[in-house]
Amino acid sequence: MKIAFAGTPLAAVPTLTALLASDHEVTLVVTRPDAPAGRGRTLTSSPVADVAGLSGVPVLKTSDLMSHRDKFAAVDCVIVVAFGAMVPRELLSVPKYGWINVHFSLLPHWRGAAPVQYAILSGDEFTGVTTFQIDEGLDTGPMLAYLTTQIEPAQTATDLLDRLSIEGAQLALATLTGIENGSILPLHQPIDGISQAPKLTVSDARVRWNDPALAIDRRIRAVTKEPGAWTMRDDVRIKLGPVTVSPHVTDLAPGQVALRDGEVLVGTGSHAIALDTVHEAGRNISDAKVWFNNQSSSVVFE
Repeated sequence: MKIAFAGTPLAAVPTLTALLASDHEVTLVVTRPDAPAGRGRTLTSSPVADVAGLSGVPVLKTSDLMSHRDKFAAVDCVIVVAFGAMVPRELLSVPKYGWINVHFSLLPHWRGAAPVQYAILSGDEFTGVTTFQIDEGLDTGPMLAYLTTQIEPAQTATDLLDRLSIEGAQLALATLTGIENGSILPLHQPIDGISQAPKLTVSDARVRWNDPALAIDRRIRAVTKEPGAWTMRDDVRIKLGPVTVSPHVTDLAPGQVALRDGEVLVGTGSHAIALDTVHEAGRNISDAKVWFNNQSSSVVFE
């Protein structure tokens, strides 16, 4: 098949790489325009643009897909992975086999921009990848194929997305094979089990110390590494890395921090959690014990 690929972040790169190494002909890569990044806010190309540029495939940096209808009419299919913009209705039927999205959840569960994060935040034991034909809705189109995988207990959203992006690349290739030989037919999504996964904000990433320890652990893992879990001590913002639940410590008040047996513990609405790393605003990331020993007074997180 002649394929166009649309994607932007690092999670889209494994699928692009797999397509480039396959028997399919990737004739065009579409990605979002360069965007400011880093402390200097320097205009930076997307990971997809960088990989495509090395391959020699033409790269189109745009968020205005409608202006390039002729390019999509010249391919059999457009594979989409986290492109970052909706496909206009007028373009959906332009390629022979339409636009096929690689989505990192088991649809119709967790439709939206942050399916991996919500799967962890909600304590799901399993998640997966679904390929589907894009329609006018948000992740509502007919399903083509899916795979299921277990969420490991200590896995962060970043870790899980890395794994799903690799598995999703293979699912994308299998989906194209099935479309070509007629073994895959679109199947409408179930009407039961629909849930939404909008983008998590910085506010969502703030730790609520009155929550139970397991909920706090899930929240921190769900927002690692973006947007990053955080809390406040007085007027200082502190970012936190993944934590460990300490079920036998129940005497600390929510947000109260203490050093016991070499562990920096924080009280929650149930039992304590143990900190690993601490990143105080304006300072380098520190081991939690080193950070705690440098404090001149008692510590309470808000």
